[in-house]
Amino acid sequence: MNLSNNAKIGIIGGGPAGAMAGFFLLEMAQRVDWDITVDIYEPRDFNRFGPPGCNMCAGVVSENLVQTLAAEGIDLPLQVVQRGIESYILHTSALPTVSINTPSDDLRIATVYRGAGPRESAGDSSWESFDGYLLNLAKKRGVNVINKRVDDIFFKDGLPQIHCKSSETKTYDLLIGAVGVNASILKKFTTLGFSYEKPPVKKGFVSEIYLGESVVQEYLGGSMHIFLLDIPGLKFAAIIPKVEYVTISLMGEGINKTLVEEFMNSKEVRSCLPDSLNWHFKEKEIDIGQACFCMPNLNVGPAVKPYGDRIVMIGDCAVSRLYKDGIGAAYITAKASVVTALFFGVSSDDFKKHYAPVCQRIAYDNIIGNFIFIITMLYQKFKLFSGGMVAMVIKEQSQPNLNRRMSRILWDTFTGSATYREIFIKSFHPLFIISLVSSTVSAFFFRLFKKR
Repeated sequence: MNLSNNAKIGIIGGGPAGAMAGFFLLEMAQRVDWDITVDIYEPRDFNRFGPPGCNMCAGVVSENLVQTLAAEGIDLPLQVVQRGIESYILHTSALPTVSINTPSDDLRIATVYRGAGPRESAGDSSWESFDGYLLNLAKKRGVNVINKRVDDIFFKDGLPQIHCKSSETKTYDLLIGAVGVNASILKKFTTLGFSYEKPPVKKGFVSEIYLGESVVQEYLGGSMHIFLLDIPGLKFAAIIPKVEYVTISLMGEGINKTLVEEFMNSKEVRSCLPDSLNWHFKEKEIDIGQACFCMPNLNVGPAVKPYGDRIVMIGDCAVSRLYKDGIGAAYITAKASVVTALFFGVSSDDFKKHYAPVCQRIAYDNIIGNFIFIITMLYQKFKLFSGGMVAMVIKEQSQPNLNRRMSRILWDTFTGSATYREIFIKSFHPLFIISLVSSTVSAFFFRLFKKR
């Protein structure tokens, strides 16, 4: 079961996974001198401000991914990158904050808008959507973007069919699902008979808050703020500076409005935002003036069998990296699916042999990531551990880069610059363990004598 010249491929979803799949399909088909047709179905306009154009994501891209995309011919222009982040400030409960600089010059991170920007920023056309840029790049390559919502998917005579309201049904040789875990059409894929089951999800929280360029620079500058606070259910939180806005991102086990308000009103968060910012919810809005927020589902595990004959799922609806670098996982799964389809085949067995192992590597890495976040929660809860961690980081920041073991592990954990497996291996280096134990003991006795 193979594709051939003049094949037709339909992609449902025009976010990063779908756009990159379309881009790679035409780029690789050109190499083998094939003339294929690629249609991407995406009802949203990523050039619109506010929820209609937003993809519900914090918009952090690691420098590793920026460089990888550049090698693929996808160069992010300056108007897409809101700000380069060269350090982050770590906040833990009742302990001093500590600033962690990038471990090396090539490990910065970039912040972007997934849509055109928050709804209150309408009229400012100086910035371009990350998702919109990728989709336009696919269009320039030759992808047909169909701005319609898919209302039915089915198979007829063994071939996938896509139907949109007020349109004729189209037949394809391959169907790629790139819809994300928040799309209503995702449920339809579970009824197509290839044993697909949606990934498990948990609620997250993302908000864009207007502060003004000068205020953002004064309070956050070029630093992302990371919070490891003793708030039940909260695993990870960040405040990310853009230009005139900051992005608030929360992830964990029980994200709800009560938890969000507890986080936003904590003294650690209040210390890095203006005093005039009074945070609370009212009805469907946040009562702080100009703010945009959502509570999207987040992928926290792999889908069951994200492939079948002439169908494959990519991005969030297949597998994603746990709590970080979803765009990186979209790139990996998009490219792996395209390579499999063009050069090996489009049967279930082909995807099982050549595509499934790629998804499994991400899923196995997430198992290690879950263990790392369990350890992280211990640091959040117990001051003995967090005190040792902070003391070790403070000491490291005055040392050469090669000796910054804790700083490097924390940077990689929260930025997506390394796999969880690589982080795990680094954390068991004998010198790291010795330094951590020494810093923890020192911090304990310092606190003990300070109390006396």
